[in-house]
Amino acid sequence: MTEEITITGRFPEVAVCKKVVNAYERNRAASDKCIAHYGAVCDVCTFEFATRYGSEFEGFMHVHHLRPLAEIGEEYEVDPIADLRPVCANCHAVIHWGGVTRSIEEVKSLLR
Repeated sequence: MTEEITITGRFPEVAVCKKVVNAYERNRAASDKCIAHYGAVCDVCTFEFATRYGSEFEGFMHVHHLRPLAEIGEEYEVDPIADLRPVCANCHAVIHWGGVTRSIEEVKSLLR
């Protein structure tokens, strides 16, 4: 039996607020080298954008810093092989969900 639910009230989607945040610039060349080394395959779930969405997305993948960017000093030089891993957007979100940073192994253990 389906129950009809009446929704009352307003739900505005846009609220303007001013925020000051630290923005960390990523090194695109380092990301490219990481993907060239490991492949455009999620290190957590083995998802590949090109396999799922077509050749237009060949080589596309997010890159996760094994050491959180907030802990890295200004003079840090990233090693694309030792410091980065390719991860899909979903797994990257889970890695950082709730304000904590989970390891790749921890997120792998959550997969069902």
